Amino acid sequence: MKVQAGVILVVLFAVFGSGAVEETDQEQNALEELLVETLMKPESCIETSEIGDTLQIHYTGKLLDGKVIDSSLSRDPLVVELGKRTVIPGLEQSLLGVCLGQKIKATIPSHLAYGKRGYPPTIPGDSALEFEVEVVSLTKQTPWQKLVNDVLPLVCLALVPTLLGLVGLYLYNKASAQRSNKRAKDKKSKLKKK
Repeated sequence: MKVQAGVILVVLFAVFGSGAVEETDQEQNALEELLVETLMKPESCIETSEIGDTLQIHYTGKLLDGKVIDSSLSRDPLVVELGKRTVIPGLEQSLLGVCLGQKIKATIPSHLAYGKRGYPPTIPGDSALEFEVEVVSLTKQTPWQKLVNDVLPLVCLALVPTLLGLVGLYLYNKASAQRSNKRAKDKKSKLKKK
């Protein structure tokens, strides 16, 4: 009887224990992806945010255990220009596609927040975060801003090899000219010796 009771306990542990492991694995997998939930969306959502737009937001950031790590509610709204990496990647990603007046809750995995190092002493390493955000203002980028943000970096990238090529050509011509001058001097000195 003791052997059968032991076998039954092992079987029960395997059945119920594996369920607990699966739940833990599912929780971990859920925390590896950014989760964005809309808490409130205005009826008229004409324009949504995209890279290059500037948002003013009020936010409250918490650890998953509910401990508040930061909030803008007692100060001016935070200004975020999308694409400029002024906030953690997970928060920036959650702000894409929102409209003026929208409220969201973003659950951000640690690799899209502060990662393994955390932000001591407030945020421990490998911490997932939860942000409740309200979009206070949304300013679309102007054509000029779009030109500066999209075209100027490409022009600069094209200028670097061009400038390096010009510097190389200048140095090559200068070295060639010095060799020519040296040869000419050598010929003159040989002629003078004769």
